[in-house]
Amino acid sequence: MARTDIRIALPSKGRMQEPTLEFLAHCGFDVKQSVSRSYVGSIPSLPGVTVLFQRPRDIAVSVANGGVDFGITGYDVIADVDDEGHTTVLHDALGYGKCKVVVAVPESWGDVFTMADLARKTATLPEPLRVVNKYHKLTAAFLRQHGVEPFHLIDAEGSLEVVPEIGYADIIVDITETGSTLQQNRLRPLSDGVILNTQSTLVANRQSLQRPEVTAIAITLLEYFEAHLRAERYVMVFANMRGDTAEVVAHALRTQTTLGGLQGPTLAPVYVSHGHEPWFAVNLIVPRNELTGAIQQLRSIGGSGVVVTPVTYIFEEQPDRVRALKELLAAGR
Repeated sequence: MARTDIRIALPSKGRMQEPTLEFLAHCGFDVKQSVSRSYVGSIPSLPGVTVLFQRPRDIAVSVANGGVDFGITGYDVIADVDDEGHTTVLHDALGYGKCKVVVAVPESWGDVFTMADLARKTATLPEPLRVVNKYHKLTAAFLRQHGVEPFHLIDAEGSLEVVPEIGYADIIVDITETGSTLQQNRLRPLSDGVILNTQSTLVANRQSLQRPEVTAIAITLLEYFEAHLRAERYVMVFANMRGDTAEVVAHALRTQTTLGGLQGPTLAPVYVSHGHEPWFAVNLIVPRNELTGAIQQLRSIGGSGVVVTPVTYIFEEQPDRVRALKELLAAGR
């Protein structure tokens, strides 16, 4: 019997758990964990959606086999788990959990700095190259692509960096953010050994998206994710300016500054006591990295009482990812 509920899987542990919950909260989707069942939760702003907490790799497996409809996990495990097209990546850049899947060798291998070097060395080893990793499909494909054969893949849990020193593997394939942990364990990533750049990703079961209620949740998630991620790049700036008319103030903004904002400045009259010169409130949405210059320019043309406030959401008419999803569904893929 087909499921009628809607499920989303979130990380239950590891480096992505807290950032995922924080990201969802910032997007307006606070997650409430069940008191009686630690692996179950809910999202009050998405009634009817059940949250399941799973390990990151298990999330990718559950989405691929249809046990859950949505998941947030690393793109690395999604790419490694689903090679049969059972999932649809809805958003591959949620902005946190950024790292790389890399091939790293012991620093003592002074003649191995590239994948070509590794291929040459592997050919001289008396036994197949032993590679400890958590990404069998990605690793095997990458090694074969670069002519590194023969090799033997070894599973391991926890920290892989210590395995070559212990002695039951020659090299590792693992995720890294800065490379410092590899360096601490006397390992060196190969210069062209990046298998994948990864970060947090929203993924859906392809078949589940055929259900209209699941599609509606997908669009809601994408709308708010995109609105929040876009807003993070901007701030709202308010300032008061003297001027006989709104046109005079607008002319000063156009001709004496480069300020424009997302849709241009918004002007509104400030109500002052009778007999006082007129003032106008200027409202701008400006990129965070241009804030200092924006304040200086406003002051240079008489702006005062400048107030800067964060922006929570900036909604577009239709985000590109929502458009892409609708086109995908319309094409029946």
